Amino acid sequence: MTDRARSSTRDNDSHRLSPISDRPPKPDARGDVAVPLAVDPPSPPYTAFTSRQRILIIAIASLSATFSGFASNIYFPAIPTMASALHTSVENINLTVTTYMIFQAISPTLWAVISDTYGRRITLMCTFVVFLSACIGLALTTRLYQLLILRCLQSFGSASTIAIGAGIVGDVTTREERGGFMGVFQTGLLLPLAIGPVLGGVFAETLGWRAIFWFLAIYAGVFLAFLALCFPETLRSLVGNGSINPPPPARAPLEHLVASRDDTKHGAFPPGRLRVDLGGTFRILVLPEVVFVLLFLSLHYATWQMTLTAQSSLFASEYNLSEIALGLTFLANGLGCMLGSLSTGKLLDIDYRRFKGKFSGDPHDFPIEQARLRTLWVWAPVQWGSVLLFGWTIDRHVHLAAPIIATFGLAWTSMSTQSVITMYLVDIFPKRSASATAAVNLARCLMGAGATASVNPTIGAIGVGWTFTLWTGLMALSLAFVAVEMRYGAIWRKRREAKEAQGD
Repeated sequence: MTDRARSSTRDNDSHRLSPISDRPPKPDARGDVAVPLAVDPPSPPYTAFTSRQRILIIAIASLSATFSGFASNIYFPAIPTMASALHTSVENINLTVTTYMIFQAISPTLWAVISDTYGRRITLMCTFVVFLSACIGLALTTRLYQLLILRCLQSFGSASTIAIGAGIVGDVTTREERGGFMGVFQTGLLLPLAIGPVLGGVFAETLGWRAIFWFLAIYAGVFLAFLALCFPETLRSLVGNGSINPPPPARAPLEHLVASRDDTKHGAFPPGRLRVDLGGTFRILVLPEVVFVLLFLSLHYATWQMTLTAQSSLFASEYNLSEIALGLTFLANGLGCMLGSLSTGKLLDIDYRRFKGKFSGDPHDFPIEQARLRTLWVWAPVQWGSVLLFGWTIDRHVHLAAPIIATFGLAWTSMSTQSVITMYLVDIFPKRSASATAAVNLARCLMGAGATASVNPTIGAIGVGWTFTLWTGLMALSLAFVAVEMRYGAIWRKRREAKEAQGD
């Protein structure tokens, strides 16, 4: 037989033995027929965005969150000055903080649901148009009622960037790495807590308090232009893992600089999902696996906001500080927030991997409540001690350094508890991450609004030390809610997931 014939014979034999041959396999000597094994196609990755693209996307989302932090915190050192300029009292100016927080609580319930329906990019652009308009109006205001109304509008535009940003992080990260990325994202929220009050104090003392709002207007306008040109859509129901081209309204002209799409895949708005479910956030809010952790978080957040609101007036009266000096006292709060968020994210990732490594049961039975919430037993007592230190050092006229150190510890632990609970809710509501974050925002800001409205009257009635002792007691009692959640949360969560599966 020639070499060509042998080669032809080998090729034919190989073809007959190949699992992809279209000829039926022949039986062997025993009469058995070899059945080709079916090979499952490889599953697509969770995200098609590269590591560099994900970092850039989360950095842009983090930058968008700076507007919420700036709008709320750049304002504090200017409160006494604004009261004098508008011929009103500090208590009335504090009401603008209260109304701001009320809208900060309510607005994400609308914007986050729109974000989960129409996409992150379109929603972010709409919120910045509202914010920019409010800042221009605030820079021109001359009456207290105008200040109240426009601060509400400003809050309506800026507050939702946090919930939308958390949704973006959920879109492009897996559960195992989400803690670290969430910490990076929250840096955008926290950076203004450090430098915002300093800028506010500088503006108020040099250019006047109106310069605060002109600065925010210019900042928002530049960012809105960048957002419209470059930011890619990440909502998984529109772009899948990021490889699908979004529908034209959600597509950025220069998104190829940040995202790598598959030109053969094109997304669309399915007709069945154009209805915006405005009640989604409220339904999440009242679920038993949510309500207990939110009660715990809300009390801790409200106490933190009380200290921030009272800090300017207390430091000005007790230590006779100027606007710039008042702004500098907020640096400790901002630094504590940044370090708390960044370190907690990494620690949560490490703790989660360690806990998951020890778990050997069915993945469906993985106790996410235990894995995520157990560190709250560390953060909460430290926060209680920081609140007591803040209240009583001011009450006893201790050196200014003592309450400033207390604000550092309070900020660190406050951001740690918020990171833990926000990450937990994003984990148990992966398809409604923005709405879940909006539920967090709604609960904590409503409680915070009530606390900030009551802080000055309470201090006037029982004193600084006893006011913060009262709230420390409430925080300590709320730790029981965490225990209930860790004990029964998995049962409630599985019951809800079973109902949702039946509905699908």
